[in-house]
Amino acid sequence: MAFFLLERESPYPVDQSWRRLTAWQRHADVVPLTRIRVVTPPPTHQGTVFVARSGVGPLAFDDPMEVVVWQPPGHDGPGMCRLEKRGSFVTGWAEIEVHPADDGGSRVVWREDIRVRSLPGFLDLGLAWAARWMFGRAVEGLLRGD
Repeated sequence: MAFFLLERESPYPVDQSWRRLTAWQRHADVVPLTRIRVVTPPPTHQGTVFVARSGVGPLAFDDPMEVVVWQPPGHDGPGMCRLEKRGSFVTGWAEIEVHPADDGGSRVVWREDIRVRSLPGFLDLGLAWAARWMFGRAVEGLLRGD
């Protein structure tokens, strides 16, 4: 199990940062070699399922995820979403929180525990470092994008 935590600041208010981070198809715009297919009808809610397909050709794999907690922000309060990774290759969970910041913007907290099938435990530290770097860039791209 490779756990990581990252935090980012956003100039956007909580509701706008929340929408940017939970527009699942937009993740494909900021994560290289990835496509996203939302399986359940919109809007996102507890029980929403989407699949990230990452890689190229025979080296690609599906990463199905289910929204198991869906608490959008409200009345200047934080939002929280928890995803369970349900794949045969990648498992674990991710939590996305968006909190109001004093300057009118918001603060994003992303926690993830990722497991890759057949990856020896001694590589967890490297996996956590690589995942934190990749998801940090993805969050920055989602918060920066139009």
